[in-house]
This record gives sequence, structure tokens and C-alpha cells, in this order.
Amino acid sequence: MPYMKILLGAAIGGAIGFAVGYFGKCASGACPLTSNPIISTILGVLVGALLTMGK
Repeated sequence: MPYMKILLGAAIGGAIGFAVGYFGKCASGACPLTSNPIISTILGVLVGALLTMGK
């Protein structure tokens, strides 16, 4: 069941990424992570999955 661990990490990372993108608004729009919730969600999913993959 290692895939469940990766999926859980991706889901948590996506939720954190969405929260950063939604609540951390950049006034100028120049910050790609905080100005767009979609980009931050995708990056959160990737980071969450990579962190839970392990060795």
C-alpha cells in the first residue's frame, strides 16, 4: 500500500498549496505561488507526493 501514502501526501500538499495560493494573495501578481491558486495547488501536489515517496 505505498501508493496510499503517496496519494495522501499529494492530497495534503495540494490542500496546503491551495490555501497558500488563495489566502496569500500577492498584490502585484508577480509572485506565481501566491497569485494563482491553481499553480500553487499543482506545486503542492508535486511536493507532497515527492516528500512521501521516501527512498
